[in-house]
Amino acid sequence: MNRTHFSTAIHRDSSDKLNLMPRAPKFTLEPEEIPEEETLSAATRKMRMLRSLVCGNKYERAARTQGFTLIAGVDEVGRGSLFGAVVAAAVILPENTRIRGLRDSKQLLREDRERLAKIVEQKAIAIAIEEVDAATIDSINIYQASKLAMTNAVLKLAPAPDHLLIDALRLNHPCAQTSIIYGDSLSISIAAASVIAKVYRDQRMRELHEQYPDYGLASHKGYSTPTHLAALDKYGPTPLHRKSFRPVAQTSLPWDMPPAAEIIDVPTADILPA
Repeated sequence: MNRTHFSTAIHRDSSDKLNLMPRAPKFTLEPEEIPEEETLSAATRKMRMLRSLVCGNKYERAARTQGFTLIAGVDEVGRGSLFGAVVAAAVILPENTRIRGLRDSKQLLREDRERLAKIVEQKAIAIAIEEVDAATIDSINIYQASKLAMTNAVLKLAPAPDHLLIDALRLNHPCAQTSIIYGDSLSISIAAASVIAKVYRDQRMRELHEQYPDYGLASHKGYSTPTHLAALDKYGPTPLHRKSFRPVAQTSLPWDMPPAAEIIDVPTADILPA
């Protein structure tokens, strides 16, 4: 059987001709030519996406067309914090309520949140707030604690709602429910609950800062910032730190830590609620 042989040798005269041929210019990508989107962190890209969403009455209107009249938005704040309670709020707004600038609390400046919270309090049919403390979070895990806080907030509403709008969760509650991904950026009722819960929890953190001044709670609200982690390393956790969160567990004594299987990782976010 004949085989074809290939040679990779280049004869000298051919090589000389190649050397005389004009070479393609070299291009370098200057730093300013890198697409901006590729230089942004995942947290920043997500925040930009959330800001592009429109917060309105779409889901409230849809519930009313099904015959529901007392529609509550439900949300929680503080799930990723290393310190203190997770706080949930439930808010029932009148039909066709419009509040200019109301949206997910994480996208608002403190002064805007506090101003909008007062407007929500003036307009709302009912508001309820519930918190679940750090010890319970360590006992049942933060996911279950968040659901517990939201459920208890709903149970405290008077009048009782007949439909719930919830940010990406379903609660163990007999009421009809709509779970909405990015609900706090899309539903005015959920956004109202988000703002109410955030303003309440931030005030609690400022109060607790007076009790534990070495940790900087007034500024970071208990989240995993370099300042907070440095204080944890220097002073150790307080009784109100969540020992089931790894940054806290790593600074705890062995007999203070929950079982390893219950310890969860909490990433340090690029953008934290103010």
